[in-house]
Amino acid sequence: MARQARGGLEKRDARTGVLLLTPTLIIVLAVVIVPLLWSFLIAFQELRLLQIGTASIFQPLTLDNFRLVLSSGVMWSSLLLTIFYTAGSTILTIALGLLAALVVRSPFRGRTFVRAAMLLPYVAPVVAVTFVWRTMLNPNFGIVNGFGQNVLGWDEPIAFLSQAQGQLDIFGLSITVPTALLTVILFEGWRNFPFAFLFILARLQSLSREIDEAAVVDGATPLQAFRWVTLPQLMPVIGVLAVLRAIWTFNEFDDVFLLTGGAAGTRVVSVSVFQYLTVQRNVGAGAAQSVVLAVVLVIGLSLYMWLLRRRGERL
Repeated sequence: MARQARGGLEKRDARTGVLLLTPTLIIVLAVVIVPLLWSFLIAFQELRLLQIGTASIFQPLTLDNFRLVLSSGVMWSSLLLTIFYTAGSTILTIALGLLAALVVRSPFRGRTFVRAAMLLPYVAPVVAVTFVWRTMLNPNFGIVNGFGQNVLGWDEPIAFLSQAQGQLDIFGLSITVPTALLTVILFEGWRNFPFAFLFILARLQSLSREIDEAAVVDGATPLQAFRWVTLPQLMPVIGVLAVLRAIWTFNEFDDVFLLTGGAAGTRVVSVSVFQYLTVQRNVGAGAAQSVVLAVVLVIGLSLYMWLLRRRGERL
């Protein structure tokens, strides 16, 4: 009898759990799963923007959209550009977050205010911060060009957001740099470093300072103690941050579009998909490109996770 009563209680708890999860499951199904499956289906249909209202799941299927996307040189150039943009932004975001976390790790007067101020780029509306950056970098009246010409001795203003390539003179060498793309990467790193800062700081606060102090007593410099003692303990968090930031940056649209509109060598894949939808009004091609990019992202992240797993096994 006791076993039957326990079994009845477990079944009742299971039913209660299912009932509590049902609203969330319905929302996820309606908001995420169904649109995702529909987008995948649209990739195999000849569908224009004006036909969205009358689209049917029973329309004929075709591979023409994938042929169009895969045979387009724009798609592959945008993909390479996006990989460079993602790698640069992710590395810069984590590097700035790590530096900021190290700065506020030890107590000092005003540390709470500094911590709160570092969150401003991440919590501020993206429209507002992009407007500020566009104003600051304006070649006619921007403060950056004004400082560069009046203090640093620039010969002429630099169009940071509309100049695809520029010349950088270092030690007598003239190097061609992608001006607008590097500016967008710098903005992305500045805006998102507070996210990495919070993760890394939380991990730093949980580390014992005794190991660092012991390394210094044994003759290690602060830089060596950080390299061989602190950094290895932060690598799991940095690995998670790298995966998250790579996924989000790879699909980033609003930052690039609001800064440059995808011009001047900043046409990343998300902007390319948007242009398929709005300029060419080809919904099927846009969905096909999204599917291709999702596959590329899954393959890249799978390779990254495999490498991390192998590195963990060796350690």
